[in-house]
Amino acid sequence: MSQKPDNPVVNKSQPDWVKSYVDSPEKQQKLYRRTLLIVVISQIFGGAGLAAGITVGALLARDMLGTDSFAGVPVALFTLGSAGAALIIGRLSQRFGRRSGLATGFLAGGIGAIGVVIAALTNNIFLLFASLLIYGSGTATNLQARYAGTDLASSKQRGTAISIAMVSTTFGAFAGPNLVGVMGRFATSIGVPSLAGPFILAAAAYIIAGLVLLVLLRPDPLTVAQAIADEQKTSDINLLNADSKTLEINKRGIILGASVMVITQIVMVAIMTMTPVHMLNHGHDLSDIGLVIGIHVAAMYLPSLVTGVLVDKLGRIVMAIAAGATLMAAGLVAAFAPADSMLMLIIALALLGLGWNFGLISGTALIVDTTHPSTRAKTQGSVDVLVALAGVSGGGLSGIVVALTSYATLSLTGGFLSLLLIPVVIWSRNRKNKK
Repeated sequence: MSQKPDNPVVNKSQPDWVKSYVDSPEKQQKLYRRTLLIVVISQIFGGAGLAAGITVGALLARDMLGTDSFAGVPVALFTLGSAGAALIIGRLSQRFGRRSGLATGFLAGGIGAIGVVIAALTNNIFLLFASLLIYGSGTATNLQARYAGTDLASSKQRGTAISIAMVSTTFGAFAGPNLVGVMGRFATSIGVPSLAGPFILAAAAYIIAGLVLLVLLRPDPLTVAQAIADEQKTSDINLLNADSKTLEINKRGIILGASVMVITQIVMVAIMTMTPVHMLNHGHDLSDIGLVIGIHVAAMYLPSLVTGVLVDKLGRIVMAIAAGATLMAAGLVAAFAPADSMLMLIIALALLGLGWNFGLISGTALIVDTTHPSTRAKTQGSVDVLVALAGVSGGGLSGIVVALTSYATLSLTGGFLSLLLIPVVIWSRNRKNKK
């Protein structure tokens, strides 16, 4: 994850329209605000697409496979798909700009959702698994879009910029699970299995999100950010060659940011994946499940505006520790909540979403702080691969853990795992103090 410029988005000979942004801070701020607005619009639709797989993916697989033991496989598959997509989107964005990378990811996610609907219609489990892999592209793009808002942000704006991109996802993400019943009835009315209904919504939402970015994200923020960085290097000889201490600090920041996001992702996905199955096994219907997951997803994104300000004001480290403590609380509540108590399940899943929110925004800010525009998108994509693979582990193992032990054991294990964030942060601080 070297910070030396590699494969920059633009050439040294900049077009006139790019130079106009380099020479005008006012135009840069105007583009920064416009980029955030476009990302907000796309994320509203993207959030609705994301929610389908979270809410009914495990239930659809259980119906088609006839067992709970592999109920975590759908989440593992579309999370694995998101890992591969994160790598591809990161490299596409580095080479061609954010617009190309993000639009491609959302459109691929829409195609995957269509494949899930066809698989449910034909009861083809192999098509279901393949489609879920492709559907994961939408999940990766939803996360990668948060970086687009930071390309032209200052160091004091980054947490807030990330949060604005994320909070917009709340509108679609909260509506998605609560439309499970409606989409299920709609699907049944046209001869499609009810559990495939939310994926019809996902297909439309992802495709619209992709088209919004493809048409409107011009000029590309990463292209302009790279041009600004190139101009700064030529005007300051000290920036031409980073010293070894700076590179070591940057490497450590990337490791810390990645670790924070990986741990929070494992815990969140593991508990979230098995909650719908746990609820269904204890007499809750799809509407109850949709409400709990809807509140969980809202807690993942809605607090972002406040979290972003806290990350900028209190610091990345403080909020990373807060993430670990909040996830621990979520695990404890989920483990000891009565299975028939909607209130306690809502509190547990809300805390789970909030802890994930703290971890993702603080970790993302650390990554942006320690990457150069010429390598930023590629590095971000690589980190998101690790985050996605962490989700694969959490989702894939969750069903097996519950089948062999219980939902309470899974929740407690996740809660204690989240405490690993504290020694990781201490390690980082100690390394920094020794330099």
